[in-house]
Formats: sequence, structure tokens, C-alpha cells
Amino acid sequence: MSDTKTGSGRPAAEKIETTEAEIVTRPRSEPCGDLPLAARVEALLISAERPLGEARISALLALPGKGTARQVAQAVDKLNGEYEKSERSFRIERLAGGWQILTRPEYGELLVRLHADRQQSRLSQAALETLAIIAYRQPIMRAEIETIRGVACGEVLRGLLERRMIKVVGRAEELGRPMLYGTTKEFLKVFGLSGTDDLPAIEGAKPRPGAAASAAPPQEAPAGGPDKPPGFESPEDPEADTPPEEG
Repeated sequence: MSDTKTGSGRPAAEKIETTEAEIVTRPRSEPCGDLPLAARVEALLISAERPLGEARISALLALPGKGTARQVAQAVDKLNGEYEKSERSFRIERLAGGWQILTRPEYGELLVRLHADRQQSRLSQAALETLAIIAYRQPIMRAEIETIRGVACGEVLRGLLERRMIKVVGRAEELGRPMLYGTTKEFLKVFGLSGTDDLPAIEGAKPRPGAAASAAPPQEAPAGGPDKPPGFESPEDPEADTPPEEG
């Protein structure tokens, strides 16, 4: 029985193999490349739960060549211009080192009513005060925070750690190697900040320039536990017993 012939006179099996080889060696094309760049960027940002940076967007779009970050930024500017002209209730904002679609501030009162059931999960006044101290003074030890606030803050620190608003960024070069705390990307996202440089200017409370770089990196936990050396109970351990929160 003879092989089935194609229009070119080659066996069908040979034609299929050749086609598969061509597909493998063919350069990867941009997904949905026939659609406008701005529309593709918008589709990604609408679907993303977290901010997307230019590098991540460029990779997802498989943009060829150099200057892809500039192309993404120009697409964002174009989209925001269209939103402005059509008086949309949202725009694309720089947030935590990336881009995210957010509702405009003037609609805040309406959204507060929508999310009224979440009010109970808001940060307490004590947590907000502690978080502000960490944001402006990071990296900072627990002892420094308690000196500024005048009350114990073990429970507050533990709560902020659980919410991923702060993290341990290192250990101080002092007796007992107390932990140093700093803010996280989640903190930037919640408060709508691109970085700590966007913190409001407060007299006498300027963020420490390059302070994070001076923090000693966390080391492996000693035998006595993750937060204290053997036989030593560090007062910096947020898990240690502390007096009840007074404010």
C-alpha cells in the first residue's frame, strides 16, 4: 500500500514532521500580538491581584528588543489619559514598585460603605502608632519603639508580623543581638505608597537614609530557639511574655 501523497508530492508523514520541526524552531511570538499594546497591558493589570512591575509585564507580553519598560510606561500613560477623558472612577497608579489599577480617592466614601463589614479588621490606634514609628525609624529595635511609645509593644508587634505589615530585617550589634524591624511591601500596598520615600514629611521624623543597609542580616537560629541564644531570653522576642498592652 503506497503512502498518501500531499499536493507537493511528499508523503503526508514527512510533511507533518517537517511542520512540527518548523514550529519548534520558529521564534516565539507575542501573545495576542495583533491587539494594541495598551489593551494588553490593561488586561494584565485588571486580572492581577498584586502590582506588576515593568519587567514582569514585559515578560508576560513577550515584548521583543530593548526599551520594553519604556513601552509599558507609555502604554500606562495612554490608558490613564483615556480614563481621564472618559471620567472613569479608576486609574493606574504606581504602587509598591509596580503598577495597579485603583479607584480614585474621591470615591473613597462610597467604597467605605461597601466594605463596612471589614471595619472590625482595621488596625488599632496602638498598631498604627507602632507601625508609624517603624516606618520612619527602620530598622529599629523593640526597645526603641517602647521608649518612644512609653508602653510594652510585644503583642502589637506580633499582630503586625501576622498581618505581614512588618518583618525582621536583621539583628543589632548589641548585647543579645536584638531583632531589628522594618516595613514590608504589604505595608506599601495597604497605604498606597510606591516606597518609603513617599511617606508624608513629619517634622522630627524623617526616615533614616540607607538605614536598612546597616542592619545585620538575620542569622540561623541558635539552639535556644529562633529568637534567643541558649540560656538567654531576649527581651526583643515578640513571643516572650510581656505586660498587657496599655495603649
